[in-house]
Amino acid sequence: MDAAARPFREVRLSARTVADRVMRAVRDEARLGRLLPLGGSATELWVAETTAAKALRRAADRVAGVRAASCRLIPDVDNTTVTITMTLAMTLDRPLPGRATEVRRAVGRAAEDELGVAVSGIDLAIVSDLEPSTPTTPAEPGSRNQSRR
Repeated sequence: MDAAARPFREVRLSARTVADRVMRAVRDEARLGRLLPLGGSATELWVAETTAAKALRRAADRVAGVRAASCRLIPDVDNTTVTITMTLAMTLDRPLPGRATEVRRAVGRAAEDELGVAVSGIDLAIVSDLEPSTPTTPAEPGSRNQSRR
């Protein structure tokens, strides 16, 4: 990033040019991560760890009161199963063990059903708390906000 930012110190560039250069540098640094086998060792089908992690974070995020922060897939010794390690933020409005069980179930199902990755374990670390979302009540039809006069 330092090399990408060096020209910015010397010349005044437009915001668009700066954004383009930064995004190009980020894309150049993008890594797929390790490749994980899908469907066991009998097939020649693989998925990038970053792709699988994104799908599993999305599965965790579908559990109410949960936001996934990070996800790693670590192949086991036999290279046919993985251990999933996730860090999460959760609301504290329900007991954490029950919510963690829901996350494990959702992530395990996504790994096996959506990705075809066999899972040997799912390790979770809750690293932050979230504010519970408050449901908003829609305004009655035909009513107006009186403070806008």
